[in-house]
Amino acid sequence: MENLDIMVLRTLLAWRSAGQRALLVTVVRTWGSSPRPIGSIMAMNEMGSVVGSVSGGCIEDDLIDRHTKAYSSNGAMPQGAPQFVKYGISADEAHRFGLPCGGTLELCLESDPDPASLSELIQTLAQGHLVQRHLNLATGAVSLQLTDQPESLQMSAEALVNTFGPEYRMLIIGAGQMSEYLATMALFNGFAVTMCDPREEYRGSWQVAGVRLTHEMPDDVVREFKADRRTCVVALTHDPKLDDLALLEALETEAFYVGGIGSRRNNEARRARMMEHFDQTEDSLKRLRGPIGIYIGSKTPAEIAVSVMAELLAVKNGVTLPRDMAVAQAKNDLEVVHNDPGLPVCGVLSRS
Repeated sequence: MENLDIMVLRTLLAWRSAGQRALLVTVVRTWGSSPRPIGSIMAMNEMGSVVGSVSGGCIEDDLIDRHTKAYSSNGAMPQGAPQFVKYGISADEAHRFGLPCGGTLELCLESDPDPASLSELIQTLAQGHLVQRHLNLATGAVSLQLTDQPESLQMSAEALVNTFGPEYRMLIIGAGQMSEYLATMALFNGFAVTMCDPREEYRGSWQVAGVRLTHEMPDDVVREFKADRRTCVVALTHDPKLDDLALLEALETEAFYVGGIGSRRNNEARRARMMEHFDQTEDSLKRLRGPIGIYIGSKTPAEIAVSVMAELLAVKNGVTLPRDMAVAQAKNDLEVVHNDPGLPVCGVLSRS
């Protein structure tokens, strides 16, 4: 599944290239709880078709009713400079539009974005670049600027600057059952997924559509992958010959997440091998995650994949997880409780 922002931009470009009028809607401010974060975008054409979202649906319905001919005989697309609208200012409005209690959001409505600028933005994103889109609030003119740092939306009296990034990418080493579950969840979360496994007996039974398959040796694939800050590398083969070298290569990149499957004992053995045979140190292996995932008491491949995806998304979104949610720490805590009958079990077991 394609990155949601890119999907919105591609659809908007198709509408504008076909001569249809359209709006690009951006969440620019929120107060209290809000359904979608600042910087979220949606697009809507003159016939009421919508891609992307700024709420759970009620605000989209109101925008369709106000600005298109789909439900209202006097609905019309706005023209000229960007306009701003707020939703959820009163308790009644918050209830009407399905906003959380106290939630308010402000939207920027951009009329008929220029197809040439949209095309340039999409092409630049496809090349793997981060792009700042500068919208002049007085004229609606747009300029693009490359950047190397993800940034939150910025707005002044003169301009709205929203940073767009290329797709997040996931490289999975190993084509087992758990890999299929993890790849499926990654696709639904907007990642472009590549699965690498030189073992034909595993690769031949792969069943997840939309995933790029490769049979080269994993460390070679990691080098060619050119992992950046929007990339994660997850090794799932349990085979040191495949996992270890790939993970070492990944640690030399800017990948935001590098981790390998395995028990606490296996992960300790992996680190020991890397330090003994590959001149690694505790410091050089600091970014290597393992055991991967958060502790949810997972037993099946599907449950383990959920655990790994949850940790990966937390890292991607800059969320620091409590120490006792780490698999190794949680299991160590449980062992302490089980080995000491005098310690209370409640509170510890609830973390599973």
